[in-house]
Amino acid sequence: MNRLVAAVLALLFGTFAAFAQEWPTKSVRIIVPFAAGATPDVVARMISDYLQTKLGQTFIVENKPGASGNTGTDAVAKAVPDGATIGVSIGGPLAINTLLFSKLPYDPKKDLALITMLVTQPSALAVNTSLGVNTTTELLNLIKRNPGKYNYGSIGTGSLSQLAMEAIALKSGTRLVHVPYASSPQAMTALIRNDVQMVCLPAISVVPQLSSGKVKLLAVTTAQRSALLPGVPTLKEAGVDVEADAWMGVVAPAAVPQAMIGRIGGLVGEAITSRAIRQKLTAQLMEPIPDTPAEFRARIDADIARWTPVIQAAKIKIN
Repeated sequence: MNRLVAAVLALLFGTFAAFAQEWPTKSVRIIVPFAAGATPDVVARMISDYLQTKLGQTFIVENKPGASGNTGTDAVAKAVPDGATIGVSIGGPLAINTLLFSKLPYDPKKDLALITMLVTQPSALAVNTSLGVNTTTELLNLIKRNPGKYNYGSIGTGSLSQLAMEAIALKSGTRLVHVPYASSPQAMTALIRNDVQMVCLPAISVVPQLSSGKVKLLAVTTAQRSALLPGVPTLKEAGVDVEADAWMGVVAPAAVPQAMIGRIGGLVGEAITSRAIRQKLTAQLMEPIPDTPAEFRARIDADIARWTPVIQAAKIKIN
């Protein structure tokens, strides 16, 4: 009897593994926890179009914004783990929000399966030219001499754009005044008007405004110089050990089988590194960075370790 049970179980598991490796066998929802037009939505639609063409199956991008990305990410966590629902999410819902919210509707570590990272996008430190500074070092010297005098713009409390500026202030031993806005374009408009004197925003928001002559780009926040902006120094080159590049990745409900995770990761990696999508990403100052679930987990853990002292020192809390 035990041999019969073992044989049946082996057959079932073998069949399920084969089924997982044939993903997708039906329509797939790609849940994006932000509004249509947001960067994760744009990338999700690139992947959706590629996979739909390649696999002949329907892929539907579904936007579920709300609660700093928590609403849509929770929908992925609670979906049936059959491969019919995956999500494209970012560092907030997967890492930073665990530090900002007293309680989340999901546990990012237990309720989600990490599949692969997708892209990284450098953030850029920029100032209004009226400040009269030309380098990060000159800016640091200025804000050190005048703690609490200068404003910086962000795209909201707890956003990477706030954390990056607070980290710069913390590591420089000074204080800045935070002015949150609803979007990167609004924060850039405030910078151009000199309502705020500095920002650390996605580079794609900053670079097109340089021709106005009212904005100066000082540094990028990547560990090494960005291949997309090779002439721009990093914060580390000015002695400020702050990394704040924005990234996104693909997740699924936690119980999705490993074979299916491997299948999805391989196909998504192929999509994001394809020539056509690479060209589109370059135009948005993004780079593809497909990786393994283990490498994805290491990046999340590193972000939590990086931002915990900054959030604590700045006393940033959403609820």
